[in-house]
Amino acid sequence: MRGPGRRLFPMLSVESLAASLRFYEAQLGGERSYQFPSDGEAAFVVLRFDQTELGLGQLGTGPSLHGQPQRPATGHRIELCLYVSGLAATVAALAAQGARVLLPPTAQPWGERVAYVNDPDGNLVMLVE
Repeated sequence: MRGPGRRLFPMLSVESLAASLRFYEAQLGGERSYQFPSDGEAAFVVLRFDQTELGLGQLGTGPSLHGQPQRPATGHRIELCLYVSGLAATVAALAAQGARVLLPPTAQPWGERVAYVNDPDGNLVMLVE
């Protein structure tokens, strides 16, 4: 018997939606599939990466919908994994744009090459080839 869950959709609350869009959309190739509001300056954007999506929401100045504080986030709260082609070139391009590289492309014993970078909010992004 299957449980009630059908699809996991990660969403990040970000300090600067513009900086996060440069990182995830312009540099990593996410394709915008939804924006709210649909006209004017976006407060929330969904980016599609092949068959998965990532939501990016601008941190607001008022209380969140769930009533919990969104900042300061402490510790290792989330890690995203994105499969890319051209890992070394992708990491070099991200570094040239100011992304912090935590682990350069490194061969792993299970057969993949992996690199770690921070996104503009400091979230861990594991890039895999």
